[in-house]
Amino acid sequence: CAMHRPLLPTVEEVCRNARRVAVLEGIVDSTNIGAIFRSAAALNMDAVLVTPSCCDPLCRRAVRVSRGTVFQVPWTQIGSTAADWPEQGMQQLHDLGFKTAAMALSDRSVSIDDEQLAKEPKLAIVLGTEGDGLAAGTIASCDYTVKIPMSHGVDSLNVAAASAVAFWQLGKQ
Repeated sequence: CAMHRPLLPTVEEVCRNARRVAVLEGIVDSTNIGAIFRSAAALNMDAVLVTPSCCDPLCRRAVRVSRGTVFQVPWTQIGSTAADWPEQGMQQLHDLGFKTAAMALSDRSVSIDDEQLAKEPKLAIVLGTEGDGLAAGTIASCDYTVKIPMSHGVDSLNVAAASAVAFWQLGKQ
């Protein structure tokens, strides 16, 4: 397939009427990108923002795994270079009225079903790369650190699976 790649919209344009957005930090696996976009479309995310270090959502495998939802969900890149994230990107989200929720395990994590999260009028759900998860600076910059309660000694989920759980719980608002 050959197509003309349009210029990406600005973060402000993509988030203008958004209440729930997903922010993807450094996710490099095209299968995970595609699965996250598919979950975002199905589970009430208004937009997806990818950091400059993420895989291109329009690469063939991501498009295929997403079942075309990369063409349905508004998305753009947040920042022009890797140096723009997290400081400038987080400031941009806060300036647009978003509270930010880092999906990460830490001593200060709140459960994903915490009532305060559900009450936030605008929430950006920040998900990190495979293996390492979110950078410490990103977690520190977020308003919330959020965990998905686990059973049977399991400590975490694949980022695509975690995104589906997060979008289901936090996208209902």
